[in-house]
Amino acid sequence: MTDMQADRKNKMGLAGIILCTVMVLLGSSGAAQIANGADHASEQIQLDEFEPYYSEVLAAWEQASFRNASESKLSIPGTQIINQISGDDALSGSYNGKSNVLIWKKNTIEYEITVPQDGLYHMNLSYHPFNDSTTSSLNRRPIVLSVAIDGKFPFKEARAITFRRLFKDEWPIKKDRNGDDIRPRPLEIKQWITEPFTDSVGSYAEPLKWYFSKGSHKISLTGDQAMVIESLSLLSPSQIEPYEQVLQRYPAEQIKLTGDAQVIQAEQMSSKNDVAIQMMADKDPYSLPEAKGKEIFNSVGGERWAKGGQTITWTFNIQESGQYKIAMRAFQGFVSNMTTFRTISIDGKVPFEELLSFPFTYASNWKGIALEDSNEAPYEFYLEKGDHTLEMTATAAPFQPIIVQSERVTGMLREVDQMLKSMTGGVIDKNRTWKVAKDFPQLVEKLNRIHTELTHMADDMLQANKRRDITLQMIETSVEDLESYLKHPDEIPYKMEEISSLQEKMGGIKETLVKAPLQLEQIYIVPVDVDFPKMEAGLWRKVTSTVSHFFYSFMKKDNLSDLDDKALNVWVNRGRDYVNLLQELSDEMFTPEYGIRVKVNLLPDENLLIYANAAGISPDVALGQPQDKSLDFAMRNALVDLSQFPDFQQIAQQFAPGALLPFYYNNGYYALPETQSFKVLFYRKDILKRLGLGVPDTWDEVYDMMPALQQNGYNFFVPSSDFITFIYQNRAEFFSEDGMRTALDTPDAFKGFKQWTELFHIYDVEKNVPNFYQHFRKGDMPIGVADYNEYMKLSVAAPELTGWWGIAPLPGIPQSDGTIARWSSGGQTTGFIYKSSPRKEEAWSFLKWLLSADVQERYGLDLESFNGIEFRWNTANIEAFTRLPWPKDDLHVILEQWRWYKEMRILPGSYFVSRELNNAWNRTVVDGMNYRESLEEAVVSMNREMMRKGQEFGFVDSTGSVLKTLNGPVVTGPWDGVDTYDAE
Repeated sequence: MTDMQADRKNKMGLAGIILCTVMVLLGSSGAAQIANGADHASEQIQLDEFEPYYSEVLAAWEQASFRNASESKLSIPGTQIINQISGDDALSGSYNGKSNVLIWKKNTIEYEITVPQDGLYHMNLSYHPFNDSTTSSLNRRPIVLSVAIDGKFPFKEARAITFRRLFKDEWPIKKDRNGDDIRPRPLEIKQWITEPFTDSVGSYAEPLKWYFSKGSHKISLTGDQAMVIESLSLLSPSQIEPYEQVLQRYPAEQIKLTGDAQVIQAEQMSSKNDVAIQMMADKDPYSLPEAKGKEIFNSVGGERWAKGGQTITWTFNIQESGQYKIAMRAFQGFVSNMTTFRTISIDGKVPFEELLSFPFTYASNWKGIALEDSNEAPYEFYLEKGDHTLEMTATAAPFQPIIVQSERVTGMLREVDQMLKSMTGGVIDKNRTWKVAKDFPQLVEKLNRIHTELTHMADDMLQANKRRDITLQMIETSVEDLESYLKHPDEIPYKMEEISSLQEKMGGIKETLVKAPLQLEQIYIVPVDVDFPKMEAGLWRKVTSTVSHFFYSFMKKDNLSDLDDKALNVWVNRGRDYVNLLQELSDEMFTPEYGIRVKVNLLPDENLLIYANAAGISPDVALGQPQDKSLDFAMRNALVDLSQFPDFQQIAQQFAPGALLPFYYNNGYYALPETQSFKVLFYRKDILKRLGLGVPDTWDEVYDMMPALQQNGYNFFVPSSDFITFIYQNRAEFFSEDGMRTALDTPDAFKGFKQWTELFHIYDVEKNVPNFYQHFRKGDMPIGVADYNEYMKLSVAAPELTGWWGIAPLPGIPQSDGTIARWSSGGQTTGFIYKSSPRKEEAWSFLKWLLSADVQERYGLDLESFNGIEFRWNTANIEAFTRLPWPKDDLHVILEQWRWYKEMRILPGSYFVSRELNNAWNRTVVDGMNYRESLEEAVVSMNREMMRKGQEFGFVDSTGSVLKTLNGPVVTGPWDGVDTYDAE
């Protein structure tokens, strides 16, 4: 694109984009008019942008005088589809009391509807999550659909419309042996649900509006989870009136109500639409039931109730019709000075406009919050006698304008960053003089527009939040920085790093604003003439509570030195929820079958194992340990050689051979993997398609695509520390066959090291990327190598990218037999048995039981049920892994990569390998040393340390002669064991 074209595109601005979108929605005639009037319309979309936000499109519709449709409702039976991608993905049938409904498994279905008049409509879906024996593991995830009208997405949010499931917690709450509450299991409420189409992250307090012109239209729904559809409806949007108008419609004559407040314990939810919403234990003196030194679930929410769209419902009963007021004990002290908002409904409807986004201001302590106006006058609610529901939904609606502005500013800053890199070659040279205003006027113009946008952002942020916070301060500081740059435009090229940093700051604003944490303890329904009960602890209550907590702290709890002589003692280096669940499963499944009682303790720090072992205190089994920890203990004769058990080889077959390499030492295996991460290639489908690029299968194909990426301001991502991939893919090994020295001085090793370093200093892959997820989500790194953690982040926190990103096996190196070697590691957590254990056989039985496919599946599904999809259990047992709710296409990719899983062996002194390889990388990539000289220097240091450690552990004598070798297993080919479980 020429500078003139870029300038012309910028001048058209966002309004032009939105109006073009609106005209496209009007029909083919509108599109034709645009095509005739502006032949460069394709320039309006940057390569890394999606459709405009809903708020922008809605504003354009209103500006074009599009109005809400008049009172009408159009309904299409769910079975009345006109098209589907696969012939058997959607079939009519009966489900949960309803006949002639559509049972839809996945892919795309299409409806046709004839609209009698132009206008804006709400869309509703009457649905039921589909559950049967083959999909029971999926029933914890919300159903996400992308919605296209006449083949187009009218706005960005249409790509991810969420239809949630309903859950309730299992009661009564169980307690552990210490009297602490055990997190209850969520149970799905299986019922038909009618919900409007809303955005997936709670950016808007009201349902989305959709424009339909008079005539016939096609509505396409695309999803990858099974659901049952009764009907799809279009209806005129309802108008939510202000409080004063609603108040006028209350009955004029009312009986004066008396009586006590009705108290709802907030943790006793009647339903929630996300399993991630959890009860919380709080020790505030007014929180009931009182903790009294225990972990008692007496509140709900906090950071587990922070995502937009998450809803909690409570039921209550009104004894006498009349007017009531509502208050609650709330804690909102999570982000300093940041306001949190909730959409509040009664009996499924928002009573009045002020409750669309009711603010909960920041406070460092528990507060009594009444639903009231700005003058602190409580709102009155007319409630009929009988049962009612109260719903509260997390929303970030007031912050949505700032979120939109932040993304727009981030995009413009990205363009400025690309301009500066093109001008300077990516090098800040203060000896060079510039005439920016004269030679690059578009750069100054763009920075001026960013300055204007940021100024508006600051005003909008203060108006929405009502107080100054760190986000506002960051925006204002950025405004000041830009003012200083614009005062001296010829110095702007010297500020390239600062501008790049500013881009990262703006990119992080959205992450802050979309989170809306709130914790509730009690809710009060009170007649309007009755005072609210006291909701905050006074000074005396706080003092007495502090004293009592001090004494409760001396109460004896399970601790690591308190080993049970009559039970199998298991220490787990994970959070308390993991520990409680494992204890519950052990009591339920293991002890009845094996007759062995188990005591599971939380290990807060992995290093405590070392201290405990030195003190002569060791458990029978340790779990959740880093993969190198077992060999640290094994070298010091502290662990049991698991291969001595007769059925070890049968158990080991559940795991990839390359995964067991770090656990082999001196003719024995000393641990087994619990969890296993994976590396795959992440790619943005939309960006690669726009660039005309395919997904690379080999590294040569990666090199071929680099010019197209970088010429368009993009880049490929490879973790700079990932040397294992390149060493193994080039058929090299890290250690000699006898395990006494490194093997990185072979031709294949030099080739692998050269390939690794050339990516960064020849092909200009970014050397240091603090957060690939953010770059991938923004789009400036649309392809790269990452692991399981990135997969979960994208699945959980980037719903707007649903359907627009994918994964593929790692690029590899073609072999002579036609295969492509994709060797890579991933990282594991492990379990092992202590040699000092008097119950080695029982411990082996427990370890086998825990790592079996059935138990790993149950453990993984329960974790996800209790805590949400972000707690997806990446078990190392491949059979259990395939039973967990992974999308089938992604599962096939992960299993293909699993065939090539291979970790580095751990030997005395082997910790020097990673240290020296990273030093060698710095010498070659940063300092410019020849790759061969750099690696040779590293090899000398590695061999010296391995020799020293070999002497320490008795494998080498003082003269350097080898007394005993450390030969180990060799993995040279991909694991065939994957084929049994391949999703295809």
